[in-house]
Amino acid sequence: MAFRSPRVPATTDGAPPKARITALKTLWPFVMRQRGLLAAWLVALAASSVATLSLPVAVRRMIDNGFADASRIDATFALLLAVAVALALFTAARFYFVSLLGERVVADLRTRLYGHLLDLDQAFFERNRSGDLVSRLSADTELLRSVVGSTMSVALRSTLMVLGSVTMLVVTSPRLAAFTLIGIPLFVLPLVLGGRRLEKVSRQSQDRIADANALANETLGAIRTVQAHAREPYERGRFGDAVALSVATARRRIGLQALITAVAITLIFGAVTAVLWSGAHDVVNGDMSPGTLGQFVLYALFGAGSVGALAEVWNELQRAAGGMGRISELLVETPAIRAPATPVAAVAPARGELVFDDVGFHYPSRPDAPALAGFSLRVAPGETVALVGPSGAGKSTVLSLLLRFHDPAQGTLAIDGVDVRAMAPDALRAQLALVPQQPTIFGGSARDNIRYGRLEASDAEVEAAARAAEAHAFIEALPEGYDAPLGERGARLSGGQQQRIAIARALLRDAPVLLLDEATSALDAQSEHAVQQALSRLMEGRTTLVIAHRLATVLKADRIVVMDQGRIVAQGTHAELLAQGGLYAELARLQFID
Repeated sequence: MAFRSPRVPATTDGAPPKARITALKTLWPFVMRQRGLLAAWLVALAASSVATLSLPVAVRRMIDNGFADASRIDATFALLLAVAVALALFTAARFYFVSLLGERVVADLRTRLYGHLLDLDQAFFERNRSGDLVSRLSADTELLRSVVGSTMSVALRSTLMVLGSVTMLVVTSPRLAAFTLIGIPLFVLPLVLGGRRLEKVSRQSQDRIADANALANETLGAIRTVQAHAREPYERGRFGDAVALSVATARRRIGLQALITAVAITLIFGAVTAVLWSGAHDVVNGDMSPGTLGQFVLYALFGAGSVGALAEVWNELQRAAGGMGRISELLVETPAIRAPATPVAAVAPARGELVFDDVGFHYPSRPDAPALAGFSLRVAPGETVALVGPSGAGKSTVLSLLLRFHDPAQGTLAIDGVDVRAMAPDALRAQLALVPQQPTIFGGSARDNIRYGRLEASDAEVEAAARAAEAHAFIEALPEGYDAPLGERGARLSGGQQQRIAIARALLRDAPVLLLDEATSALDAQSEHAVQQALSRLMEGRTTLVIAHRLATVLKADRIVVMDQGRIVAQGTHAELLAQGGLYAELARLQFID
């Protein structure tokens, strides 16, 4: 049982440097939206860098003047303290502004990504597991928080420090500076070579973490099935294997990162030691004062430390490029279902006439098996039409196309004479109310769940919808009434109660077209009776499409449409179809009469 889903094709895994840079460039527009914080951070960064580069000068004056002349001790040490205080203040300001910048950029990115995911079509969600998407929304965006809130600051500060230190090294001692700069290519080369490999391994590490998250999300979402089959040990083993794989991948990333860091630090401080050895000979020979050597050494340490920090930054950027690449893949996804450039408004007042004309459709995951073929159907305003047929006949596909979760490959589908593809999806769906077989109940209150049908509805309207849906009594019996949280996926409610919440939501929506997808198929007789009463009120005066297996719903339909293999094979009333024999009579014998 390997529950793997196809992935969106990678764009940065093993990609050339240009592709990795492009992935990180995607983050830049989000940074530029925080121009005020960005400017404040740059000012504080420049000031703290100047203060840091002033320290060696203050130290040289202290060594050469403070210890040689008693009258200058106070001034030299006061200067050193003033530089240290300035450094502390500007460093604190830099940390504050860049950390806040990171928080806002990541919040902006996460909000944008979440909103973009909500706009993608159903075919995208059929290809990708929700757990993997949540991992990108959480773990990958958290990875970028450190890039903006820390790594970016360290990178720019270290770059300034390297440039400033090199300049001051040349000013302090050109000969020693030239000797120092010879070693720079030695520790830059391993960073470049190791960084390319590190980015690929980092991307693999993020993918394995996403796999583990997706598995946990899938299992916890089906916890009743897991426990009912006593599969807790099996699921622990699956998750343990997924976590072990992610740790093994992370170990490769950490090992490579540690090796690159060790090589860089060894080369850097080897160069510093060589410079100190040469400078010590200059002091002994009288070619340089002790304070000047101290100043040179401090600048060398600043420069070496900054280059070492850049090595860490390079490693982090390679890791972030993998995370940003995963996010970029989602941001560049374009929904197949979207509003046309000039959408046609829905007919007002809505009548609820539905027309399917020679509709053909294949699901992307099953291109060789037509879900609908030559499907033509007209539903008059206010008419109730039941769709019946064996599993796989295409009944649910009819509702999916009407909701425009997918678009037909051929033919047209119109509501009140307007092609659904000519309307904006939200305008189309405002004409429809859906009561599914497995209703979605959110973890909020009963009031919020019903109000989801029409967010601006008043409390009185919510309660009226609940009464009409036979839901008021059991909601009032909850400890907090309408404000009672219903638990994840409605865990505090029975199946029939969940269904009545969904009916109340549809009643509150008050749409001209009602879609019932086997709304009573999973209920006991008592719950079904209550739901049927609620459905009768809901269907009054509305065009209704019913996917039905229950006899009670079929008998009330104005017309029954029998489907098989994506086509209509018969239609009529219950009595007419029984008299005709054929597939409906067989279904009635198996499902209803027996």
